[in-house]
Amino acid sequence: MKISSVNSSLLNGTETMQKAREAGEGASFSDLVKRIRSSASFQSASVASEKVVEDGRLNGDFASGFANTFTNESDKKALPVGAAANGAGVHAKSETIDRTSKLYEKSLELESYIVKIMVSSMRSTVTKTSLFGGDSFASQMYEDMMYDEYATQLTKNAGFGLADQVYLQLNVQA
Repeated sequence: MKISSVNSSLLNGTETMQKAREAGEGASFSDLVKRIRSSASFQSASVASEKVVEDGRLNGDFASGFANTFTNESDKKALPVGAAANGAGVHAKSETIDRTSKLYEKSLELESYIVKIMVSSMRSTVTKTSLFGGDSFASQMYEDMMYDEYATQLTKNAGFGLADQVYLQLNVQA
């Protein structure tokens, strides 16, 4: 009987010490938060979400996009390229494209999505090796990110002309 009562009192003492330690850590953390909130640099720093997040992109998104891709003055009156230049656009022979506009940026995003579908179907034909992590969730995620970037770069540099066709079609309707 005496051994069990000693064990239970030791367990109670250990639990009490652990609770006291947690309470002390909680109090010191609360004090730290109070000091940070009361500091002058914390109160003067106001960060609005529109400053942190670029329009249409998540904070921490490191993939390249189409914002500010075309910034030259000559990009405001550019001629169509690719399929749009071959007469597949609405008025491709006489129309010019404002590549600095939001409409053209969104047209590039649509073209990139279609190119991503094309690249993903080609990707499914490639045999996988376990050299770079096999089929783990992380390797699949980074491989998806890599192919998203491939699609973006193909859209920017290949000159398919789908974005030009979409722009010409939507610009006539506007």
